[in-house]
Amino acid sequence: MRGAGGYGLAAAGASVVTVAKATSTTRATRRAPAPGGETRARVRAGHPGLWQDRDVAHADIPDDLLRLAAAHQVEPDYRGHDGLQHRASADTVRKVLAALGVDASTPERVQLALAHVENMPWRRVLPPVVVVRQGRHAHVPVHVTHGDPVRVWVEIDPEAGGGRREVPQADVVVDPRTVDGRLVGRATFTLPADLPLGWHEMHAVGPSGSAHSPVVVTPDRLHLPEAVAQDRAWGLMAQLYSVRSRASWGVGDLADLAELCWLAGDQMGADFVLINPLHAAEPVEPLTPSPYLPTTRRFVNPLYVRVEDVREAGYLSAADRSLVEWAAEPVLPLDSDPGPIDRDVAWAAKRAALEVVFAHPRSPARQAAFEAFVEEQGEGLRTFALWCALLERHGPVAGWPAELRDPASPAVAAAAEELADRVELWTWLQWVADEQLARAQQAARDAGMAIGVMHDLAVGVHPEGSDAWALQDVLATGASVGAPPDMYNQQGQDWSQPPWDPTALARAAYRPYRDMLRTVLRHAGAVRVDHVIGLFRLWWIPQGNGAADGAYVRYDHEALVGILALEAHRAGAVVIGEDLGTVEPWVRDYLADRGVLGTSVLWFEQDVHGAPLPPEHYRPLVLATVTTHDLPPTAGYLAGEHVALRERLGLLTRPAPEVRAEAFAERDRMLAALRQRGLLGEDASEREVVEALHRWVLATPSRLVGVSLADAVGERRAQNQPGTDQEYPNWKIPLADGSGHVVLLDDLASNARLRSLARVMQR
Repeated sequence: MRGAGGYGLAAAGASVVTVAKATSTTRATRRAPAPGGETRARVRAGHPGLWQDRDVAHADIPDDLLRLAAAHQVEPDYRGHDGLQHRASADTVRKVLAALGVDASTPERVQLALAHVENMPWRRVLPPVVVVRQGRHAHVPVHVTHGDPVRVWVEIDPEAGGGRREVPQADVVVDPRTVDGRLVGRATFTLPADLPLGWHEMHAVGPSGSAHSPVVVTPDRLHLPEAVAQDRAWGLMAQLYSVRSRASWGVGDLADLAELCWLAGDQMGADFVLINPLHAAEPVEPLTPSPYLPTTRRFVNPLYVRVEDVREAGYLSAADRSLVEWAAEPVLPLDSDPGPIDRDVAWAAKRAALEVVFAHPRSPARQAAFEAFVEEQGEGLRTFALWCALLERHGPVAGWPAELRDPASPAVAAAAEELADRVELWTWLQWVADEQLARAQQAARDAGMAIGVMHDLAVGVHPEGSDAWALQDVLATGASVGAPPDMYNQQGQDWSQPPWDPTALARAAYRPYRDMLRTVLRHAGAVRVDHVIGLFRLWWIPQGNGAADGAYVRYDHEALVGILALEAHRAGAVVIGEDLGTVEPWVRDYLADRGVLGTSVLWFEQDVHGAPLPPEHYRPLVLATVTTHDLPPTAGYLAGEHVALRERLGLLTRPAPEVRAEAFAERDRMLAALRQRGLLGEDASEREVVEALHRWVLATPSRLVGVSLADAVGERRAQNQPGTDQEYPNWKIPLADGSGHVVLLDDLASNARLRSLARVMQR
């Protein structure tokens, strides 16, 4: 091989090599909520002056600080929902950089930070990770002492067949650079375009030393399963905790999910059931009600385990069986209670019963299966289980002794030994949950579903949760994720979730992200990614700042979307990105090019005049629905409940009569459009209107169509009212009909309204 006299291709400061392709076109008007539904801001692409050049002078931000921000993908300016250019202050930019671990407190520190980021790639023999699409060449910079030879090869992922491939050097010249007193040369090597999909390992060896780095080859495009590619698929959307049977313990569980999948697939011809995120909440009460603010996104909430379906529960002694029955006695009557779901009571009962089952001996085969699961899930599972045990003993993380704040500390290692029995309990709970998830997906496929269970991936995690503790090396602790101001939230939004640190995540070769995806996709036919724009950029709010005083931080979307596509491909799963709200126009095209479906909600699909977007103008590659969980069910929306509720809670920013008039005008425009197309007659009933709205969605070219189970039974109450915490029972509303009477899973098969809507979907 030639010496590293300066062959290469890479931007200064680059820490990851990716091969990207992007398009830039505009889309029709869309109005939609951001994560949690807080935003319904209208974005009119194509209007003169709305999308202007981003080359804006920053008189209040020094040029060097701007250069440093750009090097770390911090964007001081952004286009707001109002179409105007907005700009972060220099102070906010410095704080965001500080959250990224960059000291920009003085001009001298800025200069040092600039020199550091520019030299960092030259200090590494190889980039920390290389992400490339299958079928494309990738140039990889290799840094060694100027003039030294170097040899590069790739060890192929065993799952992709194994073996070794030599990597040739490219004829690209780059001048050497003096770094830390050493003259460093850059040699450029070209990865073969025919590398198989997978996680490979690149090696570089020479007199200057050796290094290795992952090479992730991702699908150029994620293809739909054949059954879905050939024909449209429809399915139910449900908040699982709200769908209870007479055997539930106050909360819908994984056995209920299996039953719902059978009912939807076998009896109604549906192809999927979309459920809320099943991510784990706290291991002890009080539990955070929101499934979108979990302690971890990788592991499952054992609240959803059906106690009686754990194998060992069938072999309990009479005394132990009595203990399980006693635990269930106070919570089984809650299944028919129309009041707010009480997760704390349900989990306290269920945890007591599960501890009894856990103590029962497992057969040698069952023990071997458990141990194999623990080994497969690796250190991530053990760390999560240890966090659960520590939280049991010490309470909320904010009150932990300082020596337990670092997962790698000797004190934590000692605690792991001391709490070994409790650690085993929490790993066992993940195993039994995994078994029941597998049975639910199998029940869906056995019922004839083309997709099966469609899981939901939340945007982030609780700031004092397991991930925030275990992944503190790759999560930014000095900032939280949110959204800039919009017409409904003039102060902006702070979701309190720590964001991925893009540089640290790349240094970790995206493994924490990959491991999370693998668990979510483990028993999934599809995954819905909430706020998919977060794979491109996130609004960072530094600690101590208001929600409006933030800035966007860019992510390597080519890597994040590519890895998502790779893991979904391996799992045979469909990916849907929730791309509602203010989204840069090219992003939807990019996701469609990669085979990631978008999201369309009927009430948010409007043309530039505010009229309902004709169904033929919907995007084909989307999951299209009438409503979403951040709005009241359709019966309630038609009645203006979304206005009445916000008025009762004091959330309106304009006079109630004005907002109500707008809501009813929107409804009337939609009803008129339905009648114009012959989908609705005069003096239609509420049921007929709901069915007509679904016929409108069925008239679209959208590949997937979702039906809210709440719509199907006539429910009127919203599951979530954005902008509230204790003022409204968010994520606690049990499934009920329009009169507030609980609808149990056992009775769905004979529910006339559900069966009528299912017939509409089948046609």
